Amino acid sequence: MHALQRAAISTGAVALVLGVWQLSGSLHWIDPLLLPPPTEILHSTAEIIEGGYRQVPLSHHILISVLRASLAFIAAIIIGIPLGLAMGLSPVTSAILDPFVQFLRPLPKIALIPLTVVWFGIDEGSKFFLIFISCFLSVTVSAAAAVAGVSKNRLRAAQSLGANRRQLFTRVVLPNALPEIFTGVRLSIGIGWTSLIAAEMVAATSGLGWMVINAGTYLRTDVVMLGILLLGGIGYLFDYLLVLLQRSFIPWAGRES
Repeated sequence: MHALQRAAISTGAVALVLGVWQLSGSLHWIDPLLLPPPTEILHSTAEIIEGGYRQVPLSHHILISVLRASLAFIAAIIIGIPLGLAMGLSPVTSAILDPFVQFLRPLPKIALIPLTVVWFGIDEGSKFFLIFISCFLSVTVSAAAAVAGVSKNRLRAAQSLGANRRQLFTRVVLPNALPEIFTGVRLSIGIGWTSLIAAEMVAATSGLGWMVINAGTYLRTDVVMLGILLLGGIGYLFDYLLVLLQRSFIPWAGRES
C-alpha cells in the first residue's frame, strides 16, 4: 500500500468517526453531557483559549505538562539505557538489580503517590518522580532485553576476527541492540505519558492532567474531552518525534541483515 493510499484511508476513517460523533450529539442519540459533539468541544476550546481554564491559559497547561514529562523522559533515558546495557552485559549486575526492577515495573504507580508526597513533598519533585519511575523501569528492561537478544553467532564471528571487548560492544552489541532499544523507549515514553494524570493528582494547580481531573469533578465533559484529545495528540507527537530520530540515527533498523 502506497503512503498516499494509507493517508487517504486514515483520513477517511477519522472523518467518518467525527461525522458519526457529531450526528450522535446533534440528533441526541447520546446525551451531550456524556459525550459532547465535536462542535461543542470546539466552542469550549475557543472559550478556553480566550479566557483560560481556572484563570490559567491553555498554553500554560500544555507547556507545564510537556515540560514535566520531557524532563522525566530525558532523565529516564539517560539513566535507564546505560543501566539496562549493564544488566544485559553482566549476569552479576542483572542478578542484583533484576528482582527490584521486575518488582517495581508492574506496580501501579498511583500506589506510590503517598510515598512520593512524603519523600518529595507536594511540589514538582513528586510529579517528576512518578513520571520518571514509570518510564525508567521500562527503558531499563527493554535495554537489557535488547542486549541479551544480540545473536551469539555474530559475537563469535567478531571474536574470531580478533575483536576485543570494546570493539564487540561498539561494533556488534550496540548497533544490533539500538533498534530494539529505540522501540523500548517509544513504549516507555507512552507509559510515562499516561502517568502524567497520576503525577498531576499531587497538589497540582495546572497541567493537562489536572485540567481533566478538575473538569471531571464539575461534569465539564467538554473540557475533559478537550484534555483527552490534547493528551492523545501530544503523545502522538512524542512518538512521531522518536520515529524521526530513529530513522536519522539508526537507518539500518528494520533492514534484513
